[in-house]
Amino acid sequence: MPSRATLPEALADILAQDMTMSQALRAYADELQRLSPDIAKAYVALIERLRRTEAGVSAPGVGDVFPDFALPDQDGRLRRLGDFIAEGPTIVSINRGHWCPFCRIELDALAKANAHLERSGARTVSIMPDRQAFTKIARERGVPFPILSDIDAAYALELGLCFYIDDDLVRMFRSNGHQMPMFQGNDSWFLPIPATYVIDWQGRVAARMVDPDFRLSRMAVDEIAKAIVDLSAVAK
Repeated sequence: MPSRATLPEALADILAQDMTMSQALRAYADELQRLSPDIAKAYVALIERLRRTEAGVSAPGVGDVFPDFALPDQDGRLRRLGDFIAEGPTIVSINRGHWCPFCRIELDALAKANAHLERSGARTVSIMPDRQAFTKIARERGVPFPILSDIDAAYALELGLCFYIDDDLVRMFRSNGHQMPMFQGNDSWFLPIPATYVIDWQGRVAARMVDPDFRLSRMAVDEIAKAIVDLSAVAK
């Protein structure tokens, strides 16, 4: 990949290429290290802290009933988990926000796979702590499935995925003009650990990926598709 002068240029170039999600995440992490080494270093420290404190360990596991939600989508409609699973297996993707390049890469991969996943009977939904104005931006980028607003990260907190990003990162983000308080409608600087869940018709977790390393550890589309196929085989 040719060198780019800015991170937005690097992200656009990565999204335009035919890469797997894992390859794209690694490529962007490399560009972040090259173009913004201070943020990259702070992210490594953050991930180490989250691992050390076992963040996300208490999140729902395979076989657990996934907590219900009632959250507004990008058009302001209240959506419930039960509405999705009534139609079939549901993929729930917990994201940091429309602004997060790593989450954009994941959402792009899920968007490209959406038609295939829907043919398998599955539905996808993304949940992020952004206000409706910004979930709408994410949807307008070509994401074909609903994007829900988890106001004040309350649902992420219920799932055991919510964390404070760290004083050093707050200072860095502020100095770089990051507008997370505007995106979220509060000044808390809390985010969810990104996670992907496959939920069956009964609302139980069939498969999941929960990992504090939001840069590189996302559930591969092939793994998601396999979980859906396995559920379909059980249903038969």
